[in-house]
Amino acid sequence: MKTLKFPSAQTILFIIAGLVTLLTWFIPAGKYDTLSYDASTDKFTRLSLDEETTLEASQGTLETLNIKIPVEKFTNGDIYKPINIPGTYHKLEAQPQGFLDFVKSPIKGIIEAADIIFLVLIIGGLIGILNKSGAFDAAIAQLAKALRGREALLIVLVTTLVALGGTTFGFAEETIAFFPILIPVFLAAKYDAIVGVACIFLGSAIGTMCSTINPFSTIIASDAAGINWTTGLYGRVFMLVLCLSITIGYIIRYANRVKKDPTKSLIYDQKEQIEALFSLKDSSHIKFNWRLKLALALFTGAFILMIIGVSMLDWWFVEMTTVFLIAAIIIGFVIKISETEFIETFVSGASDLLGVALIIGIARGVTVLMTDGLISDTLLYYASDLTTGMNKGVFSSTLTIIYSGLSFFIPSSSGMAVLTMPIMAPLADTVGIGREIVVNTYQYGLGLFYLVNPTGLILASLAVAKINYSKWLKFIMPLFGILTLVTLIVLAVASYL
Repeated sequence: MKTLKFPSAQTILFIIAGLVTLLTWFIPAGKYDTLSYDASTDKFTRLSLDEETTLEASQGTLETLNIKIPVEKFTNGDIYKPINIPGTYHKLEAQPQGFLDFVKSPIKGIIEAADIIFLVLIIGGLIGILNKSGAFDAAIAQLAKALRGREALLIVLVTTLVALGGTTFGFAEETIAFFPILIPVFLAAKYDAIVGVACIFLGSAIGTMCSTINPFSTIIASDAAGINWTTGLYGRVFMLVLCLSITIGYIIRYANRVKKDPTKSLIYDQKEQIEALFSLKDSSHIKFNWRLKLALALFTGAFILMIIGVSMLDWWFVEMTTVFLIAAIIIGFVIKISETEFIETFVSGASDLLGVALIIGIARGVTVLMTDGLISDTLLYYASDLTTGMNKGVFSSTLTIIYSGLSFFIPSSSGMAVLTMPIMAPLADTVGIGREIVVNTYQYGLGLFYLVNPTGLILASLAVAKINYSKWLKFIMPLFGILTLVTLIVLAVASYL
């Protein structure tokens, strides 16, 4: 009997799109009244069916409409999209979607999400150019050499640096290249291969789970939620520091135990096999010269400039994308890459993220089907009924668990964001918490399950070192439990702040 292969995220989204198309024939059509803020007039606009009403932009207006959001979130630009007004849902004439609507939905979704998709592709090209330069490899090789004999510090620095990559630009698939580079270093330090895998994989996992400025999760999810991505930033930075500290402490505790007594290793029975598989490579030929240092500095500077532009200069996707494109070109000059090779490498890097871009478009297409079929607000209406009166802390915990379960079927963070956030985010309004809490439950829910998710990268990572998945589960489950408990507590507390 052939082993069944779990379908890809794209296929799953197409299946979901098909199901949504069918649902438009059975779920009643309906719509909420919406409220939007016009900065040019400093007024609210209420849209009810085809009727527009202008209202004073004040806290009193929001209270009258039972909208539990500070007026400042509208006036300072945190919420820039129309939001649903609670208690205004009304049924409409059904708009069932047909086969042609289904097949056109991903195209419509790609068109609607073009700004986000181009940002993703340009960042992919930038990462491709930086990888071509060897800057990442050289930096880590230099680090390993400088810290030889102080491997505990190496654990801290490698895990932290990878986490910084995860929290800023979703450093995940790229980490596969570092396993054969770093695992021999940890083996030479009398640790086992699990320590090497944990430093790289968990660094990436915690970084992406607590994404601060990651365009593939934080920015996309915040955009879909109708808030500025800087909203809730301090809370995510706190979670990054907290979870990363717990994770590093957990890895060091295990690593020290293995170093003192190799028989305590969870893969002690594979010790000879793994040592034969890896040999400590001579990294002296990798020159971390000024060109590579400058390339890394430019790469980092692009993200810093993006933060400044968005938070202070009202930049958005066009400006952000331009910054990354210019950074790629400048790095190309710095590393002295030819014009032909630059184009080929940039296109190759962008193509590596084409799947992500398509996921964003297909997922947005699902939203298009729900919107055109007028069932989005109906689903939100019934979901709101279920959460009415729910304790804030319970709400955030429940949503985190829901997102963890969904991530098994849709492991793509960007696909999950654009598919679910338009439905989930307004639920925050009904229980009186900020929409950034919903964005955080999405990130933390996906991030927690990512630690063990077989549809994610863990199986590929373990395969590099020939480590069985069951051994990884034995290693990670205590940490998984600790991080889950900490996350739910932090979210519950944040819900009341």
